[in-house]
Amino acid sequence: MRSSQCGGQAIMLAAWMFAVSTTALHTSTAAEANTDQVSVSAALLTKYCADCHNADLSEGDREFESFSLPIQSEQHLITADEIIDQVTLKLMPPEDADQPSDDERLKLVGELRDSIQQARDQFKSSGGRTVMRRLSNREYETTLATLMNRRVDTLGLTADFPKDNTSHHIDTIGESLVTSGFLLDQYFQAATRLIETRLGKPAIEPKSWHFTDNFQQYEELTGSHKSVFNFEYLCLYEQPNTDTRQGGYGHIEDFLEGVPVSGLYDIEVHAQAMHRDTHYDPKIFRIDFSEPFQLAVVPGDATKGHIHYPQAIEPILASAIVPDEEPEWLKFRVWLEAGQTPRFIFPNGPYESRASVIAINKRYKKEFKNPKEGVSRSTLLREGALPHIKIGEIKVHGPVEEPGGGNEELAVFGEQGFQPDEALPQLFAFAQKAFRRPLDKSDRDRIKAIYKKRLSQEATPRQSALDALKLILCSPSFLYLSEITPEAETLLRPMDLASRLSYAIWAAPPDDQLFKVAESGKLAESDELKNQITRMVADNRCDEFVNGFLDSWLNLRDIGNLPPPRNTMPEYYAENLPEPMKQEARLFFRSLLDENGSVMDFLNADYTFADKRLAKLYRLPEQDTLRLADGFQRVSLGKNIQRGGVLGMAGVLTVSANGVDTSPVTRGVWVLENILGITPPPPPDEVPAIDADVSGATTIRQRLAKHREDKTCYVCHRNIDPLGFALETFDPIGRWRDKYPKPSDKGTSAKIDPSGKLPSGETYDNFANFKQVLLETRSEPFARNLIEKMLSYTTGRHMERTDQYEIDEILARVKADGYGLQTMVTEVLTSEIFRSR
Repeated sequence: MRSSQCGGQAIMLAAWMFAVSTTALHTSTAAEANTDQVSVSAALLTKYCADCHNADLSEGDREFESFSLPIQSEQHLITADEIIDQVTLKLMPPEDADQPSDDERLKLVGELRDSIQQARDQFKSSGGRTVMRRLSNREYETTLATLMNRRVDTLGLTADFPKDNTSHHIDTIGESLVTSGFLLDQYFQAATRLIETRLGKPAIEPKSWHFTDNFQQYEELTGSHKSVFNFEYLCLYEQPNTDTRQGGYGHIEDFLEGVPVSGLYDIEVHAQAMHRDTHYDPKIFRIDFSEPFQLAVVPGDATKGHIHYPQAIEPILASAIVPDEEPEWLKFRVWLEAGQTPRFIFPNGPYESRASVIAINKRYKKEFKNPKEGVSRSTLLREGALPHIKIGEIKVHGPVEEPGGGNEELAVFGEQGFQPDEALPQLFAFAQKAFRRPLDKSDRDRIKAIYKKRLSQEATPRQSALDALKLILCSPSFLYLSEITPEAETLLRPMDLASRLSYAIWAAPPDDQLFKVAESGKLAESDELKNQITRMVADNRCDEFVNGFLDSWLNLRDIGNLPPPRNTMPEYYAENLPEPMKQEARLFFRSLLDENGSVMDFLNADYTFADKRLAKLYRLPEQDTLRLADGFQRVSLGKNIQRGGVLGMAGVLTVSANGVDTSPVTRGVWVLENILGITPPPPPDEVPAIDADVSGATTIRQRLAKHREDKTCYVCHRNIDPLGFALETFDPIGRWRDKYPKPSDKGTSAKIDPSGKLPSGETYDNFANFKQVLLETRSEPFARNLIEKMLSYTTGRHMERTDQYEIDEILARVKADGYGLQTMVTEVLTSEIFRSR
């Protein structure tokens, strides 16, 4: 039993089944009107459940005496539904108990379903409603970037915001997106910084800087660069994501103050790739020397920490290939914020330069005139062939003049720019886009009041307008997905529906076309709603849905939270594997969405998407033909049983491990929750940890078998463990393996047994068989779970039992259309659940 996941779900479900049988035998006179139904259900449940799960033996920590048929409360509705799930999947009764025949199962399930259907009208009106929620931090930044028509990640506006809470890994649930006084203060600071930095900057003439020397580099690089180069060259020796951080960032010592104002800047770098043809053992550097060296530009801020160390705000602004033969001028146009200075990184550089230098000095010391072991970089730079990028000159010019005063000016004030006589109409027009609805009188009055107040305080008209913009960006109408639909109405009116739709697909406000359709009222029409969904899904901005939903459904945002040890899995860092891990899932999802491919491909597929890095990790033939410049390609897996579907993706396998080792329990829980949509309960307090009383157990299977001897553990682990055994053939970062690592006591490596048997009786021999069993026996529960996850993500609330009626109908339509992903998305976004408050 997992130490933090076990307990009474199966017990409770069995107890519920028993409760039905015992209470059904004592139903009220009203219930006896349905005598046949009660007697059949009671007979079957009493026969197969009552001996073990009666009032005295029931381990479920709940009261069931009040349960009766016909269904008369929402809790009873949940109970009946759970019984159906357990009986249908043959999870109950337990395998070692007497089993009902298929005919008996069908009778029980059919009668309970009839009872649920009869209760439908009674509970239809009590469905859940979405809590008015604020924008998540992700949506906040995307919204500002959309409104300003410019990336805002260079500002790091949410860097100091509290981390968003998630609920079942979903970051759009209204109840979880709480607001605090601290956050409100952060919103004001972020709005002020954005407006003043982008729109309140002084007008200055472009300026040019030319740097040819004093390229200082810090710590252990200082001595060697002074003695060998006299600081005439700026060198990059390693990728930025290392522990030692020696030569991962190249800065301009004479430009630490950064650029004077935010804007576009042209940067020219005279650079050369040195010793890519080195004769040193390539294993020392842990990089692929067949790939050309890359140079990238990131922002830095000397006031925010060490300029030669990683900083909180450093998105890649531009990149280029560095020539080998002789230095060339590389040109970049990048956006820098006031005070930021350009820094240069080596994304595909050697892994941990210090270790490389030590290894070379030790192994190749006979090649040097004055060999020195240890970190002696000077000798290597004078006499050796140390791979690195050498920069001799850097030019910076800017800010570059932009048409119309720049994207922000056009976005806020239009083509005419700020006009004092038109200030209020300009502010009203922007506020309408920011609030995602037509303004009412109170909106205009507030904006007008702050504008007039600032004028009365002798602020300039433009500054008064900028201060009014800050008010707009701190308004609840901007920060929250508020609704103007009257409280008494259930369905969202077109403007509210447009906002929900645009944030579901783009994580951003409606564009002009969607806004106009909503304003006309046509969005409420089914055909027009479908037209807009089709248009928006085809747009590149739909990548926000793909990325956000996969982070929530597959929990991919947590990749990197528990990274593996650098000494045992260096490729995870050397090749920045978290990025391609996420991209594989995104491209796979996007492909199914574009082609309306079957969602069953998520369970098993004969293809995937891989770049050179993943092809190497997966040992695919394409590792020999792909180049980094090729990016991701669709690759055929053929009869490769090691991959296929999300369970064979390194991202899923990494996020379902803890970075150090794997567990069939942890991965089994992941499959149970994310594939089948079942959340196991936490363990009872009295349940021992997994390591308790397992003397003599040598393999994970033996330890779990000992653990399951506790009956309290058994009822959960019989459902969890078989879902994880097949995934043991993957290590913590998703590499295929046949054996476990050697134990620390230098014993022999245990062979992995990937076989198993599900509680419902199906068996599998390996990973490929396991996926096939899921496909053949769990396809419908999987599709239902995907629909529910999608509805929760797009509506901002978790689904309830009363939502299941419509989910059943959505599932039926999706199934009839071959389980197409685009069909599923369209059905979800046109459902009454999505269109309701």
